Amino acid sequence: MAQNTNGGVTRRNFVKGGLAASALAALAACGKKSDSSASTSGDSASTASDGTVKYYISNPDCIDAYNLNEDQGTQVGYLLFDSLTDFDYDQDKLIPKAADSWEANDDATEFTFHLHKGMKFHNGEDVDAESFVRGWTRVVNPSYGHKNAGVLDYHLALVEGYDECLADTTGKVMLSGCVAKDAETFVVKLTSPYADFPYVAAHPALAPAPKVVEDADQQDAFYLAPIGNGPFQMDGSWTDGQYINVKAFDDYYGDKPKVKAIQFNIQKDVETGYREFTAGNYDVAEIPPASITDALSQYGESDDGYTATPGKQCLTGAEVSVYYLNMNCQDETLKDVDVRRAISLAINRQAICDTLYNGIRKPADDILPPKIMGYKEGAWKYSKYDKDAAAALLDKNYPADADGNRNLKIQISYNPEGGHKEIMEMVQADLKAIGIDAVADTREWKAILADYRSGNTQTGRLGWTADYPIADNFLYALFNSASIGGDNCSYFADDEVDKLLNDARTTVDDDERVKKMQEADALIGDACPVAPIMYYAHEVVASKKLKSFNFDAGRRNHMASAELA
Repeated sequence: MAQNTNGGVTRRNFVKGGLAASALAALAACGKKSDSSASTSGDSASTASDGTVKYYISNPDCIDAYNLNEDQGTQVGYLLFDSLTDFDYDQDKLIPKAADSWEANDDATEFTFHLHKGMKFHNGEDVDAESFVRGWTRVVNPSYGHKNAGVLDYHLALVEGYDECLADTTGKVMLSGCVAKDAETFVVKLTSPYADFPYVAAHPALAPAPKVVEDADQQDAFYLAPIGNGPFQMDGSWTDGQYINVKAFDDYYGDKPKVKAIQFNIQKDVETGYREFTAGNYDVAEIPPASITDALSQYGESDDGYTATPGKQCLTGAEVSVYYLNMNCQDETLKDVDVRRAISLAINRQAICDTLYNGIRKPADDILPPKIMGYKEGAWKYSKYDKDAAAALLDKNYPADADGNRNLKIQISYNPEGGHKEIMEMVQADLKAIGIDAVADTREWKAILADYRSGNTQTGRLGWTADYPIADNFLYALFNSASIGGDNCSYFADDEVDKLLNDARTTVDDDERVKKMQEADALIGDACPVAPIMYYAHEVVASKKLKSFNFDAGRRNHMASAELA
């Protein structure tokens, strides 16, 4: 998904040639008042007394599964709904969730999922294969079973009947490639091979839906108080801009949560949420960049970066997200691969991470983050800092004069809010040091993103977060020539890369599929259509009242398995 990175992260990427939406979820102007009953800094009394965890979020875009398009709503929705599969970042593998097992046909165009027996929705209704037909149809059909049209249909773009379902205005056309063979057998038929599809099925939007979604009179209520099949259920309705309460679901088919309830407290910004945490009012909050050093000193740092325990409460683990400089390969200046390579080599990534993020974020040496299968450390040889090598590349066609200038000027486009101005100013200084005059083009995000996609920029900052932790989600979306005009904002096109990526999608064997992705990744890195700058990292802190709490690399909270002190 392309990122705005100025608040909630919108989950949207390119699959079938459509234009991806990257609008930032709106933040409410008002926040919830402090709870004066809490006593000690970073130590919420409520957690110990009644099993309730108080959790900071910004105002979500949506908490109903069909439109879980950004990370704040996903904090809630991931606990309310169980999809067929899930990715375990500790084990680095796909695991069963609502489906006990699955298999593909020989050419990876049909997948059969065998559902867990005895699953219930929060209203007591049985979860069956028809529930998944309803749930997946809601994601695609703009007129079926929900309050507003969503933005996540692209996840199912390869499912048979997608075009007809998406074009429906009656609310009656179901997604024909989804078939309930029997109550516990859910079959998905694709229009082209995609061996990684079980990873797609792990997305929290691809959850089942109860029959009530077909009742038009109940859709407004469902939107604010969704009925899912996950370990927690709604406790009342979402109060916009203030709070969302959930409680443990007693009839959950899996391990029962040890946390009894969660109060998601909505605040207007990270700074306010963190102040509430330090006052002892919240149990989980984001840490503002300016407060990272103090937070690490006061609360301690997690051993693994993802699991908070008393005294080691700050989470700083790497996320499956990358921040990069996009370069338009069709631009007259940037057609020269040596110019692109020089720009990448000139960027002092470590200095950016140390200066602006206290070393929490790490320099990026590939477009693939380390948690993605297929990542190889140092795979992109031009994604490192080497000022002399950068200058030598430019000397071929842009020799420097006595003052070090090369008569080489480029424009860097970006939206200045959210810390991007400071990052890009450091990049500009690095480029100036090798004789490139880099000038800033600062505008609002929506306008710049449109220009990225239409090829009307030279360079510009972008971010990408995995919808599912596979190399295809980065490489196909960002560098396949079919993605030009969508998320391939570099306008990069290479026949060999296209062939490797397309072949990988048809390869059922996991090791062979990853190998082809790695071959494509190496070719892309050599061509340098983008300059990876840094990998995102958690900046989250938990109260010591949580004996153990995991927040994974995909920014999903595992409160269902959390333990209270």
